[in-house]
Amino acid sequence: MPLEMLSIFLAPPLFTMACGVLGLLVGSFLNVVIHRLPIIMEHDWHAQCADLRGETAPEQAPLSLIRPRSRCPSCDHPISALENIPVISWLMLRGKCSNCHTPISPRYPIVEAVSSLLCAFAAFHFGPGWAAAGALLLIWALIALTFIDFDTQLLPDSITLPLLWAGLLLNLFGIYTSLESAVIGAMAGYLSLWSVYWAFKLITGKEGMGYGDFKLLAALGAWLGWQILPMTILLSSLVGAVVGITLIVFAKHGRQVPIPFGPYLAGAGILALFWGKPLTQTYLHLM
Repeated sequence: MPLEMLSIFLAPPLFTMACGVLGLLVGSFLNVVIHRLPIIMEHDWHAQCADLRGETAPEQAPLSLIRPRSRCPSCDHPISALENIPVISWLMLRGKCSNCHTPISPRYPIVEAVSSLLCAFAAFHFGPGWAAAGALLLIWALIALTFIDFDTQLLPDSITLPLLWAGLLLNLFGIYTSLESAVIGAMAGYLSLWSVYWAFKLITGKEGMGYGDFKLLAALGAWLGWQILPMTILLSSLVGAVVGITLIVFAKHGRQVPIPFGPYLAGAGILALFWGKPLTQTYLHLM
């Protein structure tokens, strides 16, 4: 009986639906990560700086990704389980806090819905197995990094570095590419943007990107191999340039205001995850 139930669960339609539901649930947690992780990092930096100065670290309210319970930032109303159902609760509450009626950002259901759709597509694309499981992990990490970078222009090492090692671990068994290609991809991904960073800094005296971008591209190279790096850099650069020019022209975005590059790397990485080989072949053909 257990084997029969497992075979039913692993049937493509049910597996796709299950991964979509899992994506919704994890997407809700990703909203917590996106909001709290930069705050936790800032608290740690203040504590480290105080320690270096020989001072007592300022007291901060205990904060982790799990505790305290989620609350409305305006009125401190605890979010109940019924108010925390992915997407549905936001729609039922009409995008407002049930207590103070302060608008709730639509980004919360957007993150949940994007996570669900991408996870369902990954299940459909790869089918049951380690490739689908790894794809879910990569998708969740890239979603979190995208929105954290939009908010803070930071790509936390606590996500990028484990992501890099996870890619090498999976490709130790050849899940997405060979181990040789993954190792070269990690090195080439980091060094390519590192070289661009220093060339730009030597020419202009300014920093064109952050070290987190190097680590994110290294992680993508570790997951998908060095072959996808040229296409990934090209796609992310084109989209970043178009968005940057659009913001400057239409949104009066100052030229001196930095634009995060991580979201475009993450978007190109997701495209490479699903269609890396055909896109790379098309790129090489055009070249």
